[in-house]
Amino acid sequence: MKALIRLLVGILVFMTDVVYRNRPYPRFYVLETIARVPYFAYLSVLHLYETLGWWRKSDWLKIHFAETWNELHHLLIMESLGGDRVWGDRFLAQHIATGYYWIVVPLYLLFPRYAYYMMELIENHAYHTYDCYLTTHEEALKMQPAPQIAINYYRDGDLYYMFEEMQTATRSEFRRPKVDNLYDVFVNFEMMNLNTLKQ
Repeated sequence: MKALIRLLVGILVFMTDVVYRNRPYPRFYVLETIARVPYFAYLSVLHLYETLGWWRKSDWLKIHFAETWNELHHLLIMESLGGDRVWGDRFLAQHIATGYYWIVVPLYLLFPRYAYYMMELIENHAYHTYDCYLTTHEEALKMQPAPQIAINYYRDGDLYYMFEEMQTATRSEFRRPKVDNLYDVFVNFEMMNLNTLKQ
């Protein structure tokens, strides 16, 4: 099963790497559209279990909702940077996300560990993609202002509830992250991806 999951993720990674080689913001837009999907799928399945009376714990619902909220803001930031300007990019991202959802739902129903493994592989790819971009464009990113949506989310938003719910791996000092420029925004993306990988 793990080999099949690695193959599916490998195809997705290859597609985004080839199609978006020289277009970072559309690439990040596609990645962030896809990154939200596992949490939607997990919430769908957990709500189904709750409705059927098989499961009555709210902790996983809160964690996955907080992660969905975080991914939503990553997506909004990419939209503010123009990642969704081209119709074809939106079309591709939405259709990959829809297909991915219908892969993750049955996988989570039958083999939840494998669903989390698949998400881990995708988050790992996102982390390394952002890390490479930060390393290559550090100076230019530090010269650009942070988008207002990033400031609203990281500095002015209700971080206590959402970030506390996501910080399940270890206690972290990453509560009010710095957001002075675009570089800081990408560092925050990286930190949240790293936190997800540690869970």
